[in-house]
Amino acid sequence: MEEYSREPCPFRIVDDCGGAFTMGCFGGGLFQGLKGFRNAPQGLGRRFAGGLAAVKARSPTIGGNFAAWGCVFSIVDCSLVHLRKKEDPWNSIMSGAIAGGILSARNGVAAMFGSAIIGGVLLSMIEGVGILFTRISAEQFRNLDPQTDLATAGSFASGSGAGSGDINSAPGFGFPVAQQANATS
Repeated sequence: MEEYSREPCPFRIVDDCGGAFTMGCFGGGLFQGLKGFRNAPQGLGRRFAGGLAAVKARSPTIGGNFAAWGCVFSIVDCSLVHLRKKEDPWNSIMSGAIAGGILSARNGVAAMFGSAIIGGVLLSMIEGVGILFTRISAEQFRNLDPQTDLATAGSFASGSGAGSGDINSAPGFGFPVAQQANATS
């Protein structure tokens, strides 16, 4: 399963890091804005000022944390693609687990193990949903079975269909029309 919309591996690291930073800034800004609005003193002006102050204080930090995770994830993903010589969902799942473990290395082995499990489980759920959507959307483009086509064509040929199997026997594009008289009679 090759993804044609992604950059090649050395450039993918910078692309994923920037995308993760942007996602962290917007998501963190939204969350921190709501949190600052809720925790500010009474008055609409004070609440908006509190929300804006919280966004300015915490949103870049959350974006930086997301960027660090995206960078480590992408480095591990590119390394696994190079080592395994194939690009499949297992690379992303293992990259999520390894990135979670690496980023929590300062907190000890137990925290590394727990973060690695959480990273692997989250990425396996994301990849599973992606595979599910791919299979659901691929059903509409699947070629029909020739045996099924013959069975449905047989019902039209027996006279139960509107055109009785003949291409030109139903003029009017499916609308009922009166029988035309033969030109010879």
